[in-house]
Amino acid sequence: MSKNKSILFYILFTVVFSVVFFLYQLPVAAVGYAAAVCGFLGLVILAADYRKFCRKRHQLQLALHEITVSQERLPEAEYPLDADYQNVIKELVGNRQEIINEKNEAFAEMMEYYTLWVHQIKTPIAALRLQLQEQDLDRNRQMLEELQRIEQYVEMVLTYLRLDSDSTDYVIRQYDLDDIIRQALRRFAPQFIRRKLQLVYEPLCCQVITDEKWLLFVVEQVISNALKYTKKGSISITMEDHDTLCIRDTGIGIRPDDLPRIFEKGFTGCNGRSDKKASGIGLYLCRRICDRLGHGITAESDGVHGTTVKINLSRKKLEVE
Repeated sequence: MSKNKSILFYILFTVVFSVVFFLYQLPVAAVGYAAAVCGFLGLVILAADYRKFCRKRHQLQLALHEITVSQERLPEAEYPLDADYQNVIKELVGNRQEIINEKNEAFAEMMEYYTLWVHQIKTPIAALRLQLQEQDLDRNRQMLEELQRIEQYVEMVLTYLRLDSDSTDYVIRQYDLDDIIRQALRRFAPQFIRRKLQLVYEPLCCQVITDEKWLLFVVEQVISNALKYTKKGSISITMEDHDTLCIRDTGIGIRPDDLPRIFEKGFTGCNGRSDKKASGIGLYLCRRICDRLGHGITAESDGVHGTTVKINLSRKKLEVE
């Protein structure tokens, strides 16, 4: 903008001198000659200045990508105003870094507290489980189911916190999918038996590149939801197109208008609100974990004849550790 003003002033002064020379009947050509010489010198200066401007702009673009690390690439200040601007930038970056450090420290303390809490809460849960297993009563079996649900919610808390942690312990390698599914089924076997639900499952004989612990969490959440909303009938676990794990149930299903939002954080849908037990976190965590693992997860339902959750295990290629 300042360069445009300089050019306008140059033109204005040239016009003023031309008018004055004309009024005093002086040779106007002298003004034209002087204007031409000054114009040439001005172009040379502008070209040099433009080159310096491009170099400074390039330095600022480089600094933009490193501004969170350091301000070493900031161009040298030529004028006091440039120095003032750079001081403002450095102060803002410093304040921003302080805020980031404070948040990271608070997050680390929160992670430490909840991790300790999870391990501490497991002790009374284990004690209660032992007491309830002493007598094989229907009431005790019901209480064991509720205790298992508490354990699941405790794990969800830790999973929720760990998702955004930089130290999430992914171990990506090839696993036997049947081993992962059997671990989940062993956990929920008492519920299948007590509710007299049929389990349709044949060995899948499939190898998958994933993280065992995190994929197990996803499978357990999907089976848990299927058990929660299936009062009678069956739950089946099959493979589709050699790379998609399908978990189907004959439960109450999901309304078609709720399907697009069931993986959103906190969304429970019509059936979830009527059940009063849904938190809207389980499927959200499943989607987040699948995104991290490179898998895809979708759900299908007509709102009447149950639900099918599909986990695509080969949508993206992952490196084997």
